[in-house]
Amino acid sequence: MPWAREMEARGVILHDGAQLQPVATATTVRTSGADILVADGPFAETKEVILGYDVIECADLDEAIFAASRHPVARDGGVVEIRPILAY
Repeated sequence: MPWAREMEARGVILHDGAQLQPVATATTVRTSGADILVADGPFAETKEVILGYDVIECADLDEAIFAASRHPVARDGGVVEIRPILAY
């Protein structure tokens, strides 16, 4: 992937990533007290669809924004969401 090679050359570390299966394969899991609620379909009711994910390590938000702006999804008119990893 040209994007991954470009990011690695900049020192951005690609930890993980994968393409996701279609929305029709989604299962949503919720809990309510001790009950586990399972539903077929995606969690979000939206016209946007998550196609995949990449976990990268950047020096700061500016570098993450640059990496996202160069991602093939963003360059093809899609949206890339940036989220920090929740540390426990």
